[in-house]
Amino acid sequence: MCDTLVTVTDDGMILGKNSDRDPNESQHVERIPARSHDPGSTVRCTWSEIPQVPRTNALLISRPWWMWGAEMGTNEHGVTIGNEAVFTRRTDRGEPSGSELLGMDLLRLALERADTAAAAVEVIVTLLERHGQGGSCSHEHPRFTYDNSFIVADPGQAFVVETTGRSSAVEEVTGRGRSISNGLTITGFARAHADPVKGRVAACDARRRRTEATAARAAGVADVIAGLREHDGPAPRWSAVNGALSAPCAHAGGLLTSTQTTGSWVADLRGEPTHWVTGTSAPCLSLFVPEPAPTADQAPSEHSLGAATSGNRFNPVDRWWRHEELHRLAIRDHAAALARFGDELDRVQRAWLAAPPNPVDAWEVADGAYARWADDLRAADLPDRRPAWLRALWRRWDRRAGMPVPAEQSGAAA
Repeated sequence: MCDTLVTVTDDGMILGKNSDRDPNESQHVERIPARSHDPGSTVRCTWSEIPQVPRTNALLISRPWWMWGAEMGTNEHGVTIGNEAVFTRRTDRGEPSGSELLGMDLLRLALERADTAAAAVEVIVTLLERHGQGGSCSHEHPRFTYDNSFIVADPGQAFVVETTGRSSAVEEVTGRGRSISNGLTITGFARAHADPVKGRVAACDARRRRTEATAARAAGVADVIAGLREHDGPAPRWSAVNGALSAPCAHAGGLLTSTQTTGSWVADLRGEPTHWVTGTSAPCLSLFVPEPAPTADQAPSEHSLGAATSGNRFNPVDRWWRHEELHRLAIRDHAAALARFGDELDRVQRAWLAAPPNPVDAWEVADGAYARWADDLRAADLPDRRPAWLRALWRRWDRRAGMPVPAEQSGAAA
């Protein structure tokens, strides 16, 4: 599913987002340089090809491995966007015409083409009206589709954009903070188009109450990070319907919908912009690493960011998948696991927020910490306290990904 929030301060905007996707869908942070394009050229998006513009901006994005578009990102002008799936009563989906765009494509196209938040809103609305939205939104579930909403921000302004089909509604953020989840929120537009049944399954109202409160009270990046790490209690609370989807930090496990937070981002657009990204799932078990804003002359992704290499299969050289070893060991007994390394995680994060380190050094520290914490959990061999149905779901996802299997799951030990 997903949650995006924006906090309005006297010094500028802070935007935060959790990207919730399928459990085995790796997501990677990457830098894309500014480019010039020949007249008449086109750009190949996830499922369609559309006319290109003469110049595209430099970007920093977080992107599901199989998708051209992005779940969240920023550009060289400070325009920053997060998107959400929203469930509407639209019935005109039918067969795709070949020109439709995913919401994630619209997000990346807006970042590539706009120099202000207002201009990015115009890009989204114009492309939506021209091409429509559609196509599979999941590699694991090809028939899964949805409409989209966005928070679009720059240092001085923020907007909410909500859509169904080719129609949209736009609202400028005028209060202390604003958030969106997986339901429509602009009053008249929501009344006309929202699907309340799918919204309840997605628990969007429960999560939005939490993120709206975070957006309203946050004084800085630390508060937004804390809000993105929230569970429904001291540890994830599991539902057979939708897993741990009742709070912003989601962990998969539902029989009707199974989604987990596969990447997180906090954009501090005050002063010199800094972007705090995980490049991993489970923000409750992750460090937010500082990355500088993109620049017009930046090179493509540095190795430290972890380019997409392995898709939906475990690969020990891929940061996202290395962290999954820690995540999948920890959720066997989240409270007991976090008690072993949570103090260190918090101590490192506080130090980084007070004095942001060089990103390459920070990624190295994070990678080393994740490996140590995972080794410690293997040695501790904590009992798996999850219900049997939840353990069975995760065993299935682990097998599909080719994850290293703990001894007791392989039958080697009780």
